[in-house]
Amino acid sequence: MESKAVATVITSDRIILEKPFPLWKRTFDILFSLFALLVTSPIILIISLVILLIDGWPVTFKQQRIGYQGKPFYIIKFRSMYKNAETVLHNNPEIYQCYIENDYKLPEGKDPRITKLGSFLRKTSLDELLQFWNVLKGDMSVVGPRPIVPAELQEYGNKKTIFLSMKPGITGVWQVSGRSHISYPKRVNVELSYLDKQSILFDLSVIFKTIFKVFKRSGAY
Repeated sequence: MESKAVATVITSDRIILEKPFPLWKRTFDILFSLFALLVTSPIILIISLVILLIDGWPVTFKQQRIGYQGKPFYIIKFRSMYKNAETVLHNNPEIYQCYIENDYKLPEGKDPRITKLGSFLRKTSLDELLQFWNVLKGDMSVVGPRPIVPAELQEYGNKKTIFLSMKPGITGVWQVSGRSHISYPKRVNVELSYLDKQSILFDLSVIFKTIFKVFKRSGAY
C-alpha cells in the first residue's frame, strides 16, 4: 500500500513537471520583453555608463537561480553591490546567518555590500531591467513566482514540485502583494497561488500593479 502511494506521488510530480509551458504565455513574454527593452534602452545605456564611471567593470551581476522544472540559470541584473559582495557574504558567518534568517536577504539599510548607487537602483527596481533578456532567452517569464537561489528551495518543502512547474517571473503575485514585507512561510502560498490564476488578463493586471508599486517603492530594497 505504501509503495503504491509513493508511486502515485512520483507520477503526480512527473505530470506537473512535464506539463508544457503555455504557448500564449511564451508569445506574450517575447512581445512584451522586446517592447520593454526597446522603450527602456536609453535608461539601460545611462545606468550602464554611470556604474562604469563610478565603480568600474562589470556593470552587470549574474547569480544562479532555480528555474522552470528545476533547471538552474543565471539571472542578470545591474550590479548594485561592491565587486566582492559574494565573498563578504559567505566569509562572514554572522552576516550569512542574518541573510538566511531574513529570507535570503539582509535587512534594509544593514547590507554592507550595497553601493549608494545600488541602493537607488534597488529601491526603484531599475536594477532588474536586464531581466527582460532572461525572458527572451526563455529562462524567465514576465509574470511568475520570483526566481530563488538554490538554498531557498527548501522553504517550499513538499510543495516544491508545484513551484518548479511555473517559470519564474520578473514580477508576480508576491511582488504586488507586499514583496519583502511577506516572508516565509506565508510567501510560499502567495507564490503558488499564481498557478491557478495565470491568464493574459491576470498577467496584465499584475504588470499594471507592479508599475504602481515601483513608483511607490513598496517593499523594494
